[in-house]
Amino acid sequence: MTTTLGSRAAADELAAALVELRLAACAQVVGPVSSTYRWQGAVEQADEWYCHAKTTRAMQDAVTRAIRARHSYELPEILAAPLAGSAEYLAWIADSVVPPAPNSTPTREAP
Repeated sequence: MTTTLGSRAAADELAAALVELRLAACAQVVGPVSSTYRWQGAVEQADEWYCHAKTTRAMQDAVTRAIRARHSYELPEILAAPLAGSAEYLAWIADSVVPPAPNSTPTREAP
């Protein structure tokens, strides 16, 4: 799954949270990238950082909730694409994530 964030620190924090919560096996931060987009009728431009999280299809809803709970954007980009790859790597991802308890919403822990 992929999202963009407005700072490197925010992207690093989200990546760490997703892995620590076992919602993703791995998360990578890339950037900055220059994004151009239409928002509220105006064309905007901003530097953003990608956060790519490797997870399973079964975890997509939990990862989406975790991203929304931690994201500063009113409408965060949250995209998912099917994963294909070596059987061993995909098994590692599946073994690394743990489904959340029913009706749980991961939230940021207090500092």
